[in-house]
Amino acid sequence: MTITDIAKISGVGVSTVSRVLNNHPDVKSETREKVLGIIKEYNYVPNNSARILKQSNTKNIGILVKGVFNPFFSAILKNISTSVENAGYTMILQHHNNPNDLDTLVGFIKEKKLQGVICLGGNFVDIREESFDDLDVAIVLLCVNMKTQKAWNSFSTISIADDVAAYEATNYLIRSGHRNICLMLGDQYDLGVGQIRYEGYKKALEDNGIKVREDYLIYGEYEVTKAYETATQFLKAHKEVTAVFAISDMMAIGVAKSIVNLGLKIGDDISVMGFDGMDVAKYYEPTITTIKQPKDEMSKLSVELLFKLLNRKTKNKHIILDVELVKGNSTKQI
Repeated sequence: MTITDIAKISGVGVSTVSRVLNNHPDVKSETREKVLGIIKEYNYVPNNSARILKQSNTKNIGILVKGVFNPFFSAILKNISTSVENAGYTMILQHHNNPNDLDTLVGFIKEKKLQGVICLGGNFVDIREESFDDLDVAIVLLCVNMKTQKAWNSFSTISIADDVAAYEATNYLIRSGHRNICLMLGDQYDLGVGQIRYEGYKKALEDNGIKVREDYLIYGEYEVTKAYETATQFLKAHKEVTAVFAISDMMAIGVAKSIVNLGLKIGDDISVMGFDGMDVAKYYEPTITTIKQPKDEMSKLSVELLFKLLNRKTKNKHIILDVELVKGNSTKQI
C-alpha cells in the first residue's frame, strides 16, 4: 500500500493525500475526513522512510523478534547484538505477537527510521513485489516461513530446510521401531516454522505407511511448563504412544519431566526427540536427542550479510544451512 494507492481509493490526487498526511490546512474538511478514513481502514503507514533515512544519518539496526520469549532466538540475539554494537550501530529490539508479520516489519522500519533490520521468526508467505516500495533498507529474514520466491530481490533470508529436518527426526524415530509418535507444536495458529515442521513429520509417517492422527498433535507454546502440563494430560490418555517429537528443546524438557513424574522411564518407555540443539538438551539427564541448528553460523552470517547489503557490497541472498541430528539417551530402539 502506497500513497498512490490511497489517492486512487480516495478519488483525489497524490498531492492532496500528502497534504492530509502533513496536516496542511488547505484541504477541505470533507476530503480530509475521507482520506483519513481510508488511511485508517487500510492501516496505512506514511511511506517516507527512504527519504528520511537519506536525510538523517541514522545508524539504527532493528531486530524484530516473533514471540516474547524464545530461548533459541535469545542465543542468536546475544551474538547479533554484540556484532551490531561493535560495528558502531545502535540496535533497536522489538518483540511482537501480531498476526500480520509483514505489516509489523514495515511499520517497525518506518517508525524507527531503520537502516537495516534482522527479523527472527514469522510468517512471510504474502510478500509481494510492492511490499517494500520506497524502503531503501537492508532486510534479512532469519528462521521464517518463506516458501514463495516472490520479491526475492527485495530482501535476504537465512534458514534451514525445516520440513527436511523434521522428516529426518521423525524418520529416525520410525527406524528405531516407533509407530505411535506424538508431535508437539508451539500453538494451533503457528503458520511459521511450526507448520513446515509438521509437514515434514507428516510426510515421514506417510512414506512409512503410518496413519497421521490429528489427536497425536499437541501444543506446548514453546514453554517448559505448558509442555509439561500438556504432555502429562496427553500421555495419561494415550498409553500406546512410545515417542514424542517436540519441535523445540525447551518443550522436549517439559515432555521429559512429565514422563518421569508419570513413573515412566525416558527412552525405555517413551522416547523424546527435541529440536534446536540447545545446551539444555546436552546437559539434561538423560541427554536429549535433537536436531541441532547452526545458531552461531546463523547469527554471524545474518550480521555479515546485513552490513554487506548496507554497504552495497552484495545483492540479496537466500541461504539454507545444514542441520545435524545429535543422538542422546532420550531415544531408544524398541
